[in-house]
Amino acid sequence: MTSPRYDVIAIGNAIVDVMAPASDELVEELGLTRGGMQLVDEAQAADLYSAMGPAKEISGGSAANTLAGLSAMGAQCAFVGQVADDQLGNVFAHDIRAVGIDFDTPSREGEPSTARCLIFVTPDGQRTMNTFLGASQFLPAEALDEEAIGGAQILYLEGYLWDPEEPRRAMRAAIETARGAGRKVAFTLSDAFVISRHGDDFRALIDDGLIDILFCNEVELAALTGEESFDDGIAALQDKVSVLVATRSEKGATCVTGGTRSDVAAEPIDKVVDTTGAGDLFAAGFLYGHVRGEDPAKCLKRGAVAAAEIISHYGARPEADLKALMAEKVG
Repeated sequence: MTSPRYDVIAIGNAIVDVMAPASDELVEELGLTRGGMQLVDEAQAADLYSAMGPAKEISGGSAANTLAGLSAMGAQCAFVGQVADDQLGNVFAHDIRAVGIDFDTPSREGEPSTARCLIFVTPDGQRTMNTFLGASQFLPAEALDEEAIGGAQILYLEGYLWDPEEPRRAMRAAIETARGAGRKVAFTLSDAFVISRHGDDFRALIDDGLIDILFCNEVELAALTGEESFDDGIAALQDKVSVLVATRSEKGATCVTGGTRSDVAAEPIDKVVDTTGAGDLFAAGFLYGHVRGEDPAKCLKRGAVAAAEIISHYGARPEADLKALMAEKVG
């Protein structure tokens, strides 16, 4: 097998995040599920944007956020995702390339416009997300660069993008390409609502041995396994994937690989400002260690450090020097 060109190549939603602080009262008034994520159409997105206060716009999307963290730590990464040929599409492409990530997916002509996620951040740092998927749900299999996918140590897939039919086909094709090249496939479950729609697909992928590394949080773990107990959920999955990683917010995170369980505490932080991207950056820290052959405990520690950095400020892209932070706190 040839040496990998990339540490990680990811397929995910190409989204521009629009974030604004909001009161709990506003979230309730708008009829939103606090701390949740819902899909909205373009008209709803416009209405919610009108209700927002002053906002900050930055390229986002779960898998793209993970790559941004990985790139900041020094990993070589590439992203596959669909934007429209419009202003937000140009913003997304510029931002992701500016942080050192290869992005060569051609822009899509015509409607719909580039995806955006309207995020209301309440005073406790909780984020309520409202996503218009736009052009991102029309990623065709033809847009895949099979050479790049086969030349990446890990193919990382975002569960959110499993919802639309066209990118679902693209991701199935990418899994086949990666496994044919002897590469690992990592999958993040993304959200319980995605599992409610596509849990059978995810369970089939896992049962068929197509997922090597599975990321989830404790809510997603329960939704996928049907087990209310965290430990029972871990037990139900740990023998079905080579590496299982489950996060528990302030309760830390767990990894099971080869029958061995490792746990890490959450990193202490003065104040939680915005939890947007916490799971994405945890995955970044973990994967950075994993592709370098570090033991699970150290990979978990990297994930915890990256997640703590991201929740200390607005936005899902790191602001601190992650290389320096890792050297200080992980070694």
